[in-house]
Amino acid sequence: MNSAAIVSGFVMLLVIGGVLSSPKAAIYIDNGFDQTAIEREISKVEKHEMELEILNLLGLPNRPKRISKSLKRSAPKFLLDVYKSLMEKENEGHSRSKRSVDLNLSGEEQNAIDESDVIMTFESINHHVSSVRHERGKRLWFNVSEMPIAENVVGAELRIYQKEINATKRAKNLYTVTVYELVNTDSGERELEYISSVNTTGHFTGWLGLNLTACLPTWVAFPDSNKGLYLSVHPVDKPGREIRPEDIGLTTVKGDDETQPFMVAFLKATNHVQTKRFIRDVSTRRRVKKSDYASMMRDQLQPPTWRTCRIHTLYISFKDLQWQDWIIAPEGYAAYYCAGECSFPLNAHMNATNHAIVQTLVHLMNPLKYPKACCAPTKLTPISVLYFLDDTNVILKKYKKMVVKSCGCH
Repeated sequence: MNSAAIVSGFVMLLVIGGVLSSPKAAIYIDNGFDQTAIEREISKVEKHEMELEILNLLGLPNRPKRISKSLKRSAPKFLLDVYKSLMEKENEGHSRSKRSVDLNLSGEEQNAIDESDVIMTFESINHHVSSVRHERGKRLWFNVSEMPIAENVVGAELRIYQKEINATKRAKNLYTVTVYELVNTDSGERELEYISSVNTTGHFTGWLGLNLTACLPTWVAFPDSNKGLYLSVHPVDKPGREIRPEDIGLTTVKGDDETQPFMVAFLKATNHVQTKRFIRDVSTRRRVKKSDYASMMRDQLQPPTWRTCRIHTLYISFKDLQWQDWIIAPEGYAAYYCAGECSFPLNAHMNATNHAIVQTLVHLMNPLKYPKACCAPTKLTPISVLYFLDDTNVILKKYKKMVVKSCGCH
């Protein structure tokens, strides 16, 4: 473990899947000499229990299947760039990171990223539907059945890549790209309902974004209404003349993985929605063993500065869980934790509350009746996890109050 990442004090590295140098799962600690040592091995039952609890914390009932999709594909690459921009923003403290500027995100898109708790992408699927009359455009369909129905839609967008065309005359022209929703009329015929549009020129190269917020909630609530989209292109000066999207360099179905069209949904969890908790049998919980008692005694014998309330390292490795085939980033979860004594006098570095100071004084007068103040987190920050849900959907999810940043006496 990188010593630069170790906060002074007791350090625990929780390795649940085993490491190359040790075939058995174990809990590792700092032995006080800038080295990690096995505190104790954990059983298969404990390992399975811990995996289930972490999956539950992530809001997943089961471990997603192994994914063979490349990160070079447009949808996961986009979310990976968004993830990296969030990390830069958090580390540098800027309102917008350099990477978010490079992503060429609009102010509306940036606000949607900031406001959302979950960002999902959906790749276009070849879903055969009946023809639209006089069509020259392209039909796109996205499977949104995996999207949580209880979460609010902050926004949704179709992202489609355009490459500059070589025809000089056509490149100078201005075009309108329009997306329609395919709907069934009362007579059973399929017609088009306008959703949104964007203007572009033939010499533009980059991603175009078309707003799909109007139709996504309906697709989620009523899956049978999802008949797909129709993409139409026409010159601005000749609105009645429809041309093929490929004529202005748009990538629709055939193209490189990096330029495939996809839909992105920005979601915000409703306050009443709680992560489903799995009730475990208390018999699976670990009992104190002799080795644990010896460990606790060793902690008591550490220098006083180690026993004072402070932050300590706790790290869960996703790679050692063998989850790297579906979790894209990060490599692990640096949770940290608070531990140590809140003893009189409570110094300034202990971040003690006024109540903790009073409780400490009362404890000194009657130690058997009144407990000491407790060492607990004073600041918690979120983490973001990017992972494959299946072969076509990628999710970037923010989890609140997951990382301890500071500790204090309460």
